[in-house]
Amino acid sequence: MLHLITGGSGSGKSAYAEAQVMSAGIEKKIYIATMIPYGEEGRQRVERHRELRKEKKFDTLECYTGLENLTVPPDCAVLLECMSNLVANEMFEPQGAHERTVDAVIKGIHCLADQAGQLFIVTNEIFSDGISYDPDTQKYLEYLGEVNQKIAEMADTVTEVVYGIPLRLKEKGVTDETMLEQP
Repeated sequence: MLHLITGGSGSGKSAYAEAQVMSAGIEKKIYIATMIPYGEEGRQRVERHRELRKEKKFDTLECYTGLENLTVPPDCAVLLECMSNLVANEMFEPQGAHERTVDAVIKGIHCLADQAGQLFIVTNEIFSDGISYDPDTQKYLEYLGEVNQKIAEMADTVTEVVYGIPLRLKEKGVTDETMLEQP
């Protein structure tokens, strides 16, 4: 089962994703952290997040690039946070995939989905601002958009969180007409 969760900054998507993992009823929970902790502020943020997850009994794996090389226990629940960082890392880090970013990330998602019982992926909605960007940032947006579309296509469930409210955009076995009828 693959669940893609998206939303803007501060939308509540991370809290929603963690709640979904907690309600999955799977004892072994893995949190895949993709943010490279640059500087003291970054390290403090990572430590704060680890403390918040500790009582939820997540095991944390740091994976900045090369997701396809990661091994997780079979049938565990995996929360990957966040796709935006992973795409940036693959594009810009020396050991990243660079122009092969989209293929590398999607290959990694397939590998995780094959191993995990349930896979939850958090990504950011960053395409609504209508601002023009420099070429590197524009390429990043293109790659992230392509990755998000491919994951959404693969996903059993896609949820957008807006102001803390989860809006189900896709659910396996539910038709568009049925989705529109839901309150």
